[in-house]
Amino acid sequence: MPDLTFGTDSRPKRADALENHTLLLDTAKRLFSEQGIENVSMSAVAEAANVGKGTLYRHFPKGKVELMQALLDEDQRDLQARAFARFNSGGDAANHLRWFVGEVYAFVARNLGLMHLDATAGVCSLIDHPAHLWWRMTIRGLLARANRHVDADYNADVLYLMLDPRTIDFQRNTLGYDVDRITSGLLATVEKLVQS
Repeated sequence: MPDLTFGTDSRPKRADALENHTLLLDTAKRLFSEQGIENVSMSAVAEAANVGKGTLYRHFPKGKVELMQALLDEDQRDLQARAFARFNSGGDAANHLRWFVGEVYAFVARNLGLMHLDATAGVCSLIDHPAHLWWRMTIRGLLARANRHVDADYNADVLYLMLDPRTIDFQRNTLGYDVDRITSGLLATVEKLVQS
């Protein structure tokens, strides 16, 4: 399986270091969810995890942005693993495409705050980041298999741009679309493409 994650360190760690790493990620995820990302400091994460700031910064020397990237990386790895398992089990390309588009939307919706702040920090160019380009390549491949009469490249771009965090942020926070409306619209677009 290719490693198309957000660039966090993948070197093996000792068992106690792995426990601390997991504890810090779980604590940060909980605090970000409860208080909002912008309201949680690195000191608050260390305190809530009951570890010293030195331990926190050993795991995330670049600070909060690196911690956010690690959370994205963890979720991206999970999405990749589930996608490859599903695709390798056989099945219909159109069904895989419907599932994948829904899962990518869920990923973006779940991580919108992390992705938005990451972009403003200048760390992650969202649309051309390898982790996101994998989404486009997967959509393109599934679409080409589901309907050989459609322009798979162009229409993969359409779906891909509709899944871009900036698009979803605009739809949710500027236009006020709810999750059901966005999901229904995405899946209706997929249906038109696989049946045209």
